[in-house]
Amino acid sequence: CAVKAAHVLSEIAKNEEMTKPCIEADLVPTLIPLLESTDQEMLLHAGRAIGRICYDNRDLQEELVKVGVIPSLVRILTDYAESEPLVHVALLALYNLADLESAKEALSMTKVAEQLVKQLRRAESHERLEIVFEVLQALAENDALKVQLVEAGVPEVLSEVLLRLQGSSQAEDTCIVRAASDLIVSLLLGAELSHFLTRELKVAKNNTKSIVLILARHENSQGKDSLNSEFASLVSITVFLTSLTCLVLSLSSDGNCLRMVQLGVIHQLLDLLEKHVQSGDTSVQQAALSALQNLAIPVVSKVQMLKEGVAERIEALLRSESPPVQFKLLGTLRMLADGQADAAEILGHDPMLLNRLVQWCSVSDHSGICGEANRLLASILHHNRSQEVVRAIQAAQGVKHLVSMTTSEHAAMQNEALNALAIASAIDLETLEESFKESQLVQSLHKLLRDDNTSPEVKYNSMGLLCRLLNSGDLRQEIEEDKIKDTLEQLCSHSNANVVKEAITTLQVLRGET
Repeated sequence: CAVKAAHVLSEIAKNEEMTKPCIEADLVPTLIPLLESTDQEMLLHAGRAIGRICYDNRDLQEELVKVGVIPSLVRILTDYAESEPLVHVALLALYNLADLESAKEALSMTKVAEQLVKQLRRAESHERLEIVFEVLQALAENDALKVQLVEAGVPEVLSEVLLRLQGSSQAEDTCIVRAASDLIVSLLLGAELSHFLTRELKVAKNNTKSIVLILARHENSQGKDSLNSEFASLVSITVFLTSLTCLVLSLSSDGNCLRMVQLGVIHQLLDLLEKHVQSGDTSVQQAALSALQNLAIPVVSKVQMLKEGVAERIEALLRSESPPVQFKLLGTLRMLADGQADAAEILGHDPMLLNRLVQWCSVSDHSGICGEANRLLASILHHNRSQEVVRAIQAAQGVKHLVSMTTSEHAAMQNEALNALAIASAIDLETLEESFKESQLVQSLHKLLRDDNTSPEVKYNSMGLLCRLLNSGDLRQEIEEDKIKDTLEQLCSHSNANVVKEAITTLQVLRGET
């Protein structure tokens, strides 16, 4: 009798005009306890009735969450995972409730992530995939649920879906591919990987296989430089997985990373970026740029990327007027130059790049680009061993910006500038001497040494640069006139042993004792 009554109510509630009388009759509170039934038919009709009555009624939906409907829905997904009608009802209910913060909080206390993974694996129809995607997308807005979804293996299952749909030209499959792309980026961008690196190592390895397989198949069928629309969509999904893979695998092995570079991932990413940089497709841009930057971290990748002329292609992309693109590309070039004299020399011999960097070094409305431009300039000088590059940066008027960088509010940037100027001074101090005088480098260094807030490492590197400057007669005179000797003598009693040691050494050089 109760089952029939629930069935009748679910049919009545199909009519929008009848939802209000159902609400006024307080039928929802009567139906909710029925969700604890073990009778599948009862669960089906009660679930449908509640869903239809509460559809598009936020107050009622909030009330449903308050009285504990969330655990009941997760229980249905858990206990009746093979029942298509019940799973459909539960998923629809979650879809309607998932936008509520109270529902997300309640779901974070359940094992809904595991159940959604099961349903993703079982889903065969586009309709089922779409509704699961919608639920996942809403839940991914919650940080706690985002971590649970990643730990439960949602990215892995999505990569399996992508492989299954690879090569399909059907419009419905293209929509699924796009939805999965957005979902993966949403799940993984900004995730605190350090909280579950062990788990992600397995995920990353599996995704590497997927990426390599996709690219290998594409190469065999169409050639490395060809990107049809279906493959472009597919790459937009796997791009961020590449980024994640490099972040994690760089802790253990560079083999998979190098394999992806050798298969042409870098050029595919650059092709993709060139096509989307003006389209406003931020998910593709973010994913491609993050992947590029992280692929440039391992040494084996740097060497291979340089051989393939990646630096030149990235330089060409820097003509873009999109600040986020410029910022990431500058970071990628800096990664390439790190520890690689060849890369530093390639970049340092490009007058157009140097002139653009100098322009960006003084851009006030984009502090991120300004910072990255300065850091790249410092990196080129630091890792370069060529007198020609030092002179090229001097000719582009980049030295004054590096002198300004020594007074940055960030200690890391200060040290990068100090080390770069010290190495450049060792290579060709005569070329830099006039710029150092004009930009008052000696006075800036003295200020750093006097300031109690300057970090010990910055003080240490400042004295290292001073030792180089003492090789110039004019700069030695400035150092003596500024009475830096008195400050160095005070630093001989500094609390940091390295600072004390360097202060003693610098004093000896200043006095001509070494």
